[in-house]
Amino acid sequence: MSDPHIRLAVDIGGTFVDAMELDTRTNRVRFRKASTTPARPWEGVLDAVTALGTDLSQVELFIHGTTLGLNAVLERRGGATGIITNDGFRDIFLVGRGNVPSDHMYDFKYQRPESLVQRRYTAGVTGRLDHKGRVVTELDPDSVRAAARELVETQGVKSIAICFLHSFLDPTHERAAAEIIRREYPDVSLSLSTDIVREYREYERTSTTVLEAYIRPIFERYVDELERGLAERGFAGRFLIMRSGGGSMTSTVAKTSPTHTVLSGPAGGIVGAAYLANELGRDNLLTFDIGGTSLDACVIERGSAVAAYEAQLEHFPLLIPTYDIRTIGAGGGSIAWLDRGLLKVGPHSAGADPGPVCYGRGGTKPTVTDASVVLGYVDPQRFLAGTMGLADGAARDAVREQIAEPLGLSVEAAAAGIYDVLLAKTVGAVRQITVERGHDPRVFSLLAFGGAGPLLAPLLAREMGIREVVVPFAPSGFSAWGMLSADIVDDFARTVMATLDDADLDQIEALFKGVEAEALASLRTQGVGENDAILERQFELRYLGQEHSLMVTVGQHLDPDAVRASFEELHRARYGHAMDNRLQILNLRVRGIGRTRRPELATAPAGDGDPTRALLAPRDAYDFGTREVVPFAVYDRSLLQPGDVFTGPALVDEGTSTTVVPSGQRVEVDPHGYLLVTLEEAGA
Repeated sequence: MSDPHIRLAVDIGGTFVDAMELDTRTNRVRFRKASTTPARPWEGVLDAVTALGTDLSQVELFIHGTTLGLNAVLERRGGATGIITNDGFRDIFLVGRGNVPSDHMYDFKYQRPESLVQRRYTAGVTGRLDHKGRVVTELDPDSVRAAARELVETQGVKSIAICFLHSFLDPTHERAAAEIIRREYPDVSLSLSTDIVREYREYERTSTTVLEAYIRPIFERYVDELERGLAERGFAGRFLIMRSGGGSMTSTVAKTSPTHTVLSGPAGGIVGAAYLANELGRDNLLTFDIGGTSLDACVIERGSAVAAYEAQLEHFPLLIPTYDIRTIGAGGGSIAWLDRGLLKVGPHSAGADPGPVCYGRGGTKPTVTDASVVLGYVDPQRFLAGTMGLADGAARDAVREQIAEPLGLSVEAAAAGIYDVLLAKTVGAVRQITVERGHDPRVFSLLAFGGAGPLLAPLLAREMGIREVVVPFAPSGFSAWGMLSADIVDDFARTVMATLDDADLDQIEALFKGVEAEALASLRTQGVGENDAILERQFELRYLGQEHSLMVTVGQHLDPDAVRASFEELHRARYGHAMDNRLQILNLRVRGIGRTRRPELATAPAGDGDPTRALLAPRDAYDFGTREVVPFAVYDRSLLQPGDVFTGPALVDEGTSTTVVPSGQRVEVDPHGYLLVTLEEAGA
């Protein structure tokens, strides 16, 4: 038998599971989809793998992106969770901060979502550190036992978050408390704040620890079931899971750090986009990922994705590295509905079960996918490469009865209105990550992927003046493809809280070296060889007295003047100015990177420039260029060749996705077989 030579990537979405296979010997890629199974999510993953027909004994690497942890919080399906903290600080998580989310700024009836942890599930213990990490009161083991007894035996919690005041400076008390509880209650899951995040801000650190404790039991079960199912089918290779901030980690590490996976599904597409940005020579890319339930957009600037070190899960903060993604509830399954005569789309989704009306699984509410069928963009006979027929009549009836007739519109006008509303929401989301942050979207290319991304991307580009839309092969599985190029990554941080001018550089250098040793040890345990390990240093800086900070990469030699120059350059780019104020170092960060082999971007010889070889039967569809139903040329993407050029109105069908090209726009096929959609004037 030959050595394992297959890499397998699987991404779970709200409606479908995408599986991508890469043969490392031939660089051949295969792709299949299966329905998501919300009640038993690992079954959908195994179904997608089965659909591929991959011999799992030949798989050297299985890499996975999932939003299981995210969904567990949104749907309140996590384990019964308790909190152990210092006496007098039981309410840190419950009180939180007094700010109102920006999208509810003027909603005087706004109420926070119900807390993940009720007050009776919180307990304080004797023991205290001061703000410099010095012991004020020694930890009392008896109070720890009493708190654990109350939470486990009386309240019935299955998972405990341990978060002590100022413990990020010294984890001794947290580790001692955890050891006591493990001896008394070995079956209880424990999450320590100092194992997750070593940064200041008590509420945010507590929130991060609570979220980890909340999702860990369900995540561990999911990974265990998936590992078992893969092993039964012959898999014996490496199992990696995507991180929210890019890169991947072993499944063993993921089970102990599940919060790092909450946005791992979208992260796969962004990793792939950053790779493409360099391979295609397009430093500035906007990712545009529309799946079944959501739209995710992110900026790729100078070949790198914009990163953040705090995320939000509902109103709960998470101190984890993540891509700066703008997500809205607008996907193929988003439900169209009327609110006092006003047409709205989302955020509610039909999901995978029952799904859109056209799926014929019991769905009754019209969705974006149903509107796409009505507008003629989706061929009911060719959906999912002909493996799933669509009930186009039922979709048309749902749009007519629930949207068109109440608004006094034709069915086509109502379906076009659903697209108009979706487009308006999309423009708002993209403006938030571009215009509102100092970026001109006109100098970016738009990378469209996800099952519904190519349906809307050309319209968005025309609306915002974006110069070019890039549509990769198999866009509905692009996030899975992106995972194949993900490195193994781990992030570590320490709080410094010193001004740059007054900081003891020798002490900071010693701190950097200690954190780098942790990063190297983590990479080593995940199978990364010394020659493949890379360490990146960063400072989190701000002007003294400011609230918001910026990340600055620093070299092995700490030069305060160079650090300040880099900060000011970034500050000018982001905010348009720099100041003479002193700089404050908040945190130092080290990212450990284990390089992996990336898939090659295949090229094909140029064709004769005549795309008629790829023409299928024409189809009537709605043209947003003229706002009427007209004949569309329909192309089979698998038959297009590099150098082919054609104009809209046109549809490019590849079975699992359709690219819609309105009139006034043109398409060119590049050497990799990617579709480049531009305005006709720009193309000329």
